[in-house]
Amino acid sequence: MIHGVVLKKLSSIPDERGRLMEIMRCDESLFQGFGQVYLTTNYPGVVKAWHYHKKQTDVICCVKGMIKAVLYDARPESPTFRKLSEFFIGDHNQLLLSIPPGIYHGWKCISAEESLIISVPTEPYNYQQPDEYRLPPDSPDIPYDWILTPGKKHG
Repeated sequence: MIHGVVLKKLSSIPDERGRLMEIMRCDESLFQGFGQVYLTTNYPGVVKAWHYHKKQTDVICCVKGMIKAVLYDARPESPTFRKLSEFFIGDHNQLLLSIPPGIYHGWKCISAEESLIISVPTEPYNYQQPDEYRLPPDSPDIPYDWILTPGKKHG
């Protein structure tokens, strides 16, 4: 696991009306406050990567469909500097993922339908000076290939 990343297993409570899934509470250690709550989606096969933040922690949960979330530790002072981690999140693996500042991250929709991701960053988006630093998905700076090759272990 990359230093500072937190993963929380989620569970649904079903009944005859549907289901309830508690994602995050303000009284748990994972909660650091929030700047906003938003929904982002990915169409099947689409990659949204890479970016990191200098101030903000991103907290994400895929509530519909499946994504492969990938993290890359770009913090030279970190004990896990240059480490990659993959997480499969969504319908078949309900997880909450907390990504601290300095970690490049992105995800790919791996389900047949559009994925829906709830994001609860610790800071509101600043339109004048975004705390967002980007690289393209195929950047040579991050040793990761988003293309699935049968039999090949990624990361």
